[in-house]
Amino acid sequence: MPTAREIMTSGVECVDTDQTAADAARLMARHRVGAVPICGPDNKLKGVVTDRDIAVKVVGQGRDAGTFPAGNLNQAEAVTIGADDSADEVLATMTRHQVRRLPVIDNDRLVGMISIADVARALPQDATGELVAALSAE
Repeated sequence: MPTAREIMTSGVECVDTDQTAADAARLMARHRVGAVPICGPDNKLKGVVTDRDIAVKVVGQGRDAGTFPAGNLNQAEAVTIGADDSADEVLATMTRHQVRRLPVIDNDRLVGMISIADVARALPQDATGELVAALSAE
């Protein structure tokens, strides 16, 4: 069974907590992704902001994405996975926390992200199907 490190996409860029929601959106557009990690001044992961977060919590609320701090979009606690954790643990964590993207940490340092697409490329179809079904259930 592969590890998170073997499944993840590496070279992930963070949006800083003091940057704006618009900065986060530009970063997503540049990298053609739907989410970026949020990092604080200490370079530690603070959360993940998604394109949906920006649409619903910023634009949908009539806020200015050019001034709204990206750091205000992070969760209370970031859900992460260790780089050497197994694919089974990746699937269990994504399912348990109902997340479609999972930051990968190695010694408190962000080293990558795992998305459903990464899971689909690396794991058997049945594992991907079960994950998608679990994340789609209400």
